[in-house]
Amino acid sequence: MATKSRTTRQREKRQAFTVPKKKTAAGSTPQHGRGAAEDNNLNRHIKELIRIGIALSTEKDINALLEMIVVEARALVHADAGTLYILDKGSRTLVFEILQNDSLGTRMGGTSGQPIDLPCVPLYQENGAPNYSNVSSYAALTGETINIPDVYEAAGFDFTGPKKYDAATGYRSKSMLVIPLQNHENTIIGILQLLNAQDPTTGEIVSFPAETVDLIASLASQAAVALTNTQLIQDLTDLFYAFIKSIATAIDEKSPYTGGHINRVVDLVMLLADKINSTGEGPFKDKHFSGDELEALRLAAWMHDVGKIITPEFVVDKSTKLQTIFDRIALIETRFFAIAQSIENHYLRQQLEWMQKRCPDDERLEALDAEMTRAVAHLQTDLDRIRTLNRPGEFMDDDAVRAIQAIAGKTYQRGGRAEPYLTADEVENLCIRKGTLTDRERAIIENHASMTMKMLDELPFPAKYQRVPEIAAGHHEKLDGSGYPLHLEASDLPLETRILVIADIFEALTARDRPYKTPMKLSQAIKILGLMVKDGHIDADIVDILVNSGCVRQYARKHMNPDQNDL
Repeated sequence: MATKSRTTRQREKRQAFTVPKKKTAAGSTPQHGRGAAEDNNLNRHIKELIRIGIALSTEKDINALLEMIVVEARALVHADAGTLYILDKGSRTLVFEILQNDSLGTRMGGTSGQPIDLPCVPLYQENGAPNYSNVSSYAALTGETINIPDVYEAAGFDFTGPKKYDAATGYRSKSMLVIPLQNHENTIIGILQLLNAQDPTTGEIVSFPAETVDLIASLASQAAVALTNTQLIQDLTDLFYAFIKSIATAIDEKSPYTGGHINRVVDLVMLLADKINSTGEGPFKDKHFSGDELEALRLAAWMHDVGKIITPEFVVDKSTKLQTIFDRIALIETRFFAIAQSIENHYLRQQLEWMQKRCPDDERLEALDAEMTRAVAHLQTDLDRIRTLNRPGEFMDDDAVRAIQAIAGKTYQRGGRAEPYLTADEVENLCIRKGTLTDRERAIIENHASMTMKMLDELPFPAKYQRVPEIAAGHHEKLDGSGYPLHLEASDLPLETRILVIADIFEALTARDRPYKTPMKLSQAIKILGLMVKDGHIDADIVDILVNSGCVRQYARKHMNPDQNDL
């Protein structure tokens, strides 16, 4: 008789613990003759499975779901302990997700907050061969259910791990039921491992009865579907957020002056919302944002500037009054250099003509030279004034406007034609009273809020996020109706929008990455917010939360230079 190989002997030993799959071919004969007690027990189990199925299907938190799978499976068959592995396709390993043991009072993974520090179970050996030695990896690779009466007496599997665990904890692993979690695509996504079935009457450790295997298999099937659905929802959510963040990053990167703006606004918005949720006094003592409301607010913060995707970069980046695609001060400087050359040429020609006379008057030559020097100096003074007024200041007064208009009224000759020192467009830009934007450019900028609303309204947000477009598009509205794009008043502005408005303003005031302005100190930024409250533009209660709850200091430590924090 031929001698069986070691591999064949191990396989036969493993198969001794494998639960055979039931035949489901048409025409199979149902069993008859069950007693009333058995029927009652079956009905109870069916009701329990239905209850568990409903519970599994409604749980959306993946950590809570994983935990629930083990808890319900253990309760169904009176198992003292249980472990849940999830298959990591990338590393081709089984990862510990849940570990529970009543006798040891152990709860790890899931919502417990206790990480599992046990090594993953590889599905394949280093040489690429399947890892059939571990019972969990064997079940994952074959899709078979394993029912072992006593792991210490079982052959065909390597139980070094459980035995080491027992030695370290004083536990005694005995009966074990290992069932694959197989999804609707017949793909193994995890392994449920139950340990030490207990007699419900005596508490004695017993083998897992054969009839309980079908119960756990049914639960495992429901669990796999619920887990797949939850993972799919989470994957879609992750994809959605990744897409939103990529768009936000692209918008920030359009301008080297606003990189990170959206991310900082999100941080401050959620910081304010958390402070409002945790306050137990004042105007917000009865206000508490739900989880869905917080997510809607977070989404709105991420997407509030999405409309800027259509805003020209030269308008977004306009750091001086004359800037378009480039700062036109360089063009004016070149023009004034040419004017200076023409002035010098004009006087040099007069001097040359005077010197060609037989008896030139030296005093006249000196007078022409002095006139030329004064004309060039006046030109330089005009250019210096233009350079100064090109940079945005606090406010441009009437004298400064008249000075620009006077310069523009001067002319020089080019090709036999009189040309003004400044074009009409240059005058318009240099006479901007505050900031760097003309009315036309400001309208282009303000249009981004309307475009945000238009773009977000096209997205099929689920019901719980229906207010995201409204919140996001309102980040430039003011309580007195002087904001944009809809000129809404206080009664029409929800709390979420008011939070976003203040976060957007505060970030802009204190940003440290704007090369065209010095980062504002906290005291000055808070002073400006106070003035806006006094003018009826922003919510005083939210500003109070920002300033007095420690929120502003938390934000400053993370996003501002140390020398900006002067409080």
